[in-house]
Amino acid sequence: MKSKIILWSAVIDVLCIVIFVAIGRKNHDEGEAAAGIFRVAAPFLLAAAAGWLATQAWKKPLELQTGAIIWLTTIILGMVLRHFVFDDGTATAFIIVATVFLCAFLNGWRALARKRLNR
Repeated sequence: MKSKIILWSAVIDVLCIVIFVAIGRKNHDEGEAAAGIFRVAAPFLLAAAAGWLATQAWKKPLELQTGAIIWLTTIILGMVLRHFVFDDGTATAFIIVATVFLCAFLNGWRALARKRLNR
């Protein structure tokens, strides 16, 4: 059971990031091609992986503290990677939208999962 929770937690975190990017690309008429979505998502996926390592998320993947650290790492490191490594923009509006969306999604699904499992 624990290994399923770990796997699904990682998958859902990746999906949250990919959904965020896909919605953004669609809203800005940048297309829905998988390559474009992956290119934009890459710095955030790398940052989320770093967050997983930093928190050892596989030990407590549903903890809200785990989600909060993964979210902050995804935003902060993701924006740094996006700007300096991937040479993409980090406009203030983009940072705000990314922060709010990923906070709601990366922490929200964990809260819902914990509530459901506690029933």
